[in-house]
Amino acid sequence: MLQRAHDAETTPVRRPPEFSLVCGGLLFRICKRAHLSGDGLERLHRRVLAITLFAWLPLLALSVLDSGTGAGAIKIPFLYDIEAHVRFLLALPLLVVAEVIVDARISPLIDRFVERRIIRTQDMPKFIDAVTSAMRARDAVAVEVTLLLAVYTLGLWLWWGAIASDAATWYAWPEGAGFRFSWAGYWYAFVSIPMFQFILCRWYLRLLLWFRLLWRISRLDLHLTASHPDRAGGIGFLGNSAYAFSPVLFAQGVLLAGVIATRIFYQGQTLPAFELEMVSWIGATVLLILGPLGMFTPLLERTKRKDRGAFGTLASEYVCQFDEKWLRRGPRGTRALLGSSDIQSLADLGTSYDVVSGMRLVPFGKADVTQLIIAAATPLLPLALTMFSVEELLRRLFTLFFR
Repeated sequence: MLQRAHDAETTPVRRPPEFSLVCGGLLFRICKRAHLSGDGLERLHRRVLAITLFAWLPLLALSVLDSGTGAGAIKIPFLYDIEAHVRFLLALPLLVVAEVIVDARISPLIDRFVERRIIRTQDMPKFIDAVTSAMRARDAVAVEVTLLLAVYTLGLWLWWGAIASDAATWYAWPEGAGFRFSWAGYWYAFVSIPMFQFILCRWYLRLLLWFRLLWRISRLDLHLTASHPDRAGGIGFLGNSAYAFSPVLFAQGVLLAGVIATRIFYQGQTLPAFELEMVSWIGATVLLILGPLGMFTPLLERTKRKDRGAFGTLASEYVCQFDEKWLRRGPRGTRALLGSSDIQSLADLGTSYDVVSGMRLVPFGKADVTQLIIAAATPLLPLALTMFSVEELLRRLFTLFFR
């Protein structure tokens, strides 16, 4: 029996494979073959330049060649198309850079489940299977091919329905009952827009894979403790690390700001008309990232209820003994009150009970929500300059924060 216990202690714990949410898939392998990426997402500057210039530079060149074509005056020339420049020169590079940031912050989380002994030994095979399954789905060629087909069908249909208008632009102008593309317009509609949509939707796919992995982990019998200082049973790192996705939210916020700016400058609309869209966008992004973490709520609730009951019993036993020793035995005689650790232990017990009682039922806190709100809202702030001067805007912000 002693030998078995010794063998159990010396047997190395099985660990899951090294996890990465972004280092895989068809596009990742293409970038590696084209020497635009390494195994660990090296050569970031090459990817940013190659993808950005491939989407934007032909539009500039072809729009110059198309400058003498089109019916009537072009209402929005290429160089004045805020939405296009924001989409390909800001949002698209940010989505590429986000891969490095997300990989650095999300990949270590899987090891933390093991290092902090949150995964029980008997559940380790299921944990490893969940991680392996997520990586297989990430690498599946069929998934990205299906996504590409969806972009060239549903994606283009939605995009064209959203931008169609009676105004002549650098990429299309009205002709008869429909529209006619310029040469730049063909590249814009069938190369640049699908490329952007594919990279953006690929991020949503990664989020889906990440939350699917967390859902499988949440079904395990996790070793959580209500007295953990993070007040989330020991998995508070999930909420803290959700900020890793803020570059993706920031990129989409930049895109939304570009769309709104175009409507303001070229369609005569005002910023207050988009108040509902902006507030809804900020709320939806926070819910998108933090909402799925609510899958851990049932487990956290059970842990809190069980540990609070056990801790309450322990506290009652200690308080009864303290009461008997110091309050019910009459004169203390030679018992020294000063220097006794009993009172300090009683205070520590009260603090620990407050931690247990204050345990959250979600693995994130107000700070995590605030960080995501800032990431989503910051790109929209420059739009305030369409209503106020820089001086007026700074004065209003100063009054808001320091009055």
